[in-house]
Amino acid sequence: MLLALLQANARVLDADANCAALDAAARAAAAKGAAVLVTPELFPVGYAPLRLRAELDPSVLPAMREKLSGIAHRHGIGLVYSLPSVTDGGSWRITSTLVDATGAELLNYAKVHLFGDDERAAFSPAEAGPAVVDFNGFRTSMVICYDVEFPETVRAAALAGAELLLVPTALARGFETVPQVLLRARALESQLTIAYANHSGTEDGCEFLGGSVIAGPDGSLLAAAGPVAEILYAEVDSDAAGVARDVVPYLRERRPELYRSWGI
Repeated sequence: MLLALLQANARVLDADANCAALDAAARAAAAKGAAVLVTPELFPVGYAPLRLRAELDPSVLPAMREKLSGIAHRHGIGLVYSLPSVTDGGSWRITSTLVDATGAELLNYAKVHLFGDDERAAFSPAEAGPAVVDFNGFRTSMVICYDVEFPETVRAAALAGAELLLVPTALARGFETVPQVLLRARALESQLTIAYANHSGTEDGCEFLGGSVIAGPDGSLLAAAGPVAEILYAEVDSDAAGVARDVVPYLRERRPELYRSWGI
């Protein structure tokens, strides 16, 4: 299966421009034969937590979700997009959604680990762990940005059966070791493929790293982006996770009862 990741610079609170950029990327990725396009955290509205909370009217979100599903359907490609959502109790969350090539929603996830003062002021953390669905022959899960930096989050997805982890992110400059070192370690220790799609450029004063990556279940680097806008591609094998887990059976040889006695 061919994965595609959009790395681009969004315009804060300009959903029309951002969705147009996403539409163009979906068209290009579909033309290359990609099965799914993964896009950055909050890309359709831009990454600016405090401004989103103060200025974004949540009543526009259902129509935006329909528009994004329509893009997937029109181009015949799966799509991962990230938007704010508001719970029935009024809590704002950062979410991601996977839709298939017909635009049907397969998977939704709400961010568990919020990063920095602005995110914690604008949003509430979720509590539900990552779920797993079948997508194009892969057991597939999602987390968002800072979530992937916690081994517990990725391991929870792997233990639920995930072979592919899709990760919209918004990583600033200064954290180069996250995609260059940590992502490959997460993929290796939980033996799944990780696709990590970041912003590029500057949004609302935040200078983004770029550096999107796709890492294989043996820790290999399948693709890596530079600092500027691009679409990143990598071919991934549905058998790769199983092969890695047979060679070194980390998941089978865990000793969770012992770890609990250690206070973990």
